[in-house]
Amino acid sequence: MNEIIKTTLIGLFFGTFGTTIGGIIGVKFKNPSKKFLSFILSFASGLMIAIVCFDLLPEAFKLTTLPTVFLGIILGIATMIFCDVIIDKKFQSKLQKNTLLKTGIVVSIGLALHNFPEGLAIGSGFEASLTLGLSLAIAICLHDVPEGISMAVPMKNGGMKPAKVIFYVILSGITTGIGAFFGALIGGISQSVIAMCLSFAGGAMIYIVSGELIPESNELYHGRITAIGNILGLLIGILAMNL
Repeated sequence: MNEIIKTTLIGLFFGTFGTTIGGIIGVKFKNPSKKFLSFILSFASGLMIAIVCFDLLPEAFKLTTLPTVFLGIILGIATMIFCDVIIDKKFQSKLQKNTLLKTGIVVSIGLALHNFPEGLAIGSGFEASLTLGLSLAIAICLHDVPEGISMAVPMKNGGMKPAKVIFYVILSGITTGIGAFFGALIGGISQSVIAMCLSFAGGAMIYIVSGELIPESNELYHGRITAIGNILGLLIGILAMNL
């Protein structure tokens, strides 16, 4: 039981530390230009594409069959569409002329869903070996920094108070600790279930990139900087996962 608690705390620390640092960086920017906001959002979208295409989905395909992975992706996309509709209804008056705030909220929900299987990976990794668990935790922590920025910047510039932004950023990272707990608790979990969690997170991120980040970055600024940010995020994501 002590080992499960230790793994959970490690997952919780690394999951919240990276996103919190990113959130602090995001709220510290003083009146960033639309060009800069566009770059940050497109950079985050490139990073997420790299994570989905070169980490989450390949790992899922190793564990199970194509239909199971596709089912996970579709469920992830459907869940994010559902969340999008709920957000639209709940915050209709606030979000009518504030697409930045909506983007921040949708990204935060998506990242919270995405962080659970990451925590599951950390928990399962520690069950396999200490080295694997720690390397996964550190890698996840590093790529959570730009994700925290991608949440905080649109929320803050959409009118949300900095303290509230940081609170939501930390909240999205807590699911990593929850995932680590379940990963450690059921280290012998079915591979198909783990693959379903990974592909579900991949589907959620695909929707965030296609339905929120890229459209919003293009809306903020029409220029080459959005394409550069996207490409840069993709390349850095690939490098981070292969170091």
